[in-house]
Amino acid sequence: MAADSRTEDYPQEIDEQLTGFDSSVSSVETMLEKLMAMPRSELQKLDSLDQAKLDLMSAYALNSLFWMYLVTQGVNPREHAIKQELERIRTCMNKVKEITDRKKAARLDKGAAARFLRNAFYEPKEKDSRRKAAAADGESQPKRPKQH
Repeated sequence: MAADSRTEDYPQEIDEQLTGFDSSVSSVETMLEKLMAMPRSELQKLDSLDQAKLDLMSAYALNSLFWMYLVTQGVNPREHAIKQELERIRTCMNKVKEITDRKKAARLDKGAAARFLRNAFYEPKEKDSRRKAAAADGESQPKRPKQH
């Protein structure tokens, strides 16, 4: 019966939107609870890149909550300064992602590449001169009979 009275309070068309809104608020709340449960000493041990990710995530979550607050107050957040702030944070998140991707990218070992190229190129003059030198050394040394 309580559910029936609740659906009478607002039009049926917005039921899905309210359910989605409630789900979003719950997921943000869960994330913030996890963040708040972490000891500050653990957060200070993070390297600068992870600290930047954490700061950006926190700023984005708080600004998203403010966006939701504006919606509940009947203010269009697309016409509010919060939209520019969220875009700024997204831009910073993309920069951090690029930095992370660059760190993960394969690095070129210049020494190994040089050795690979040096050994891969065919240089007939040098090999011929080595063969001639080996043949000349073989002629000057007496031949040994093969032992069975």
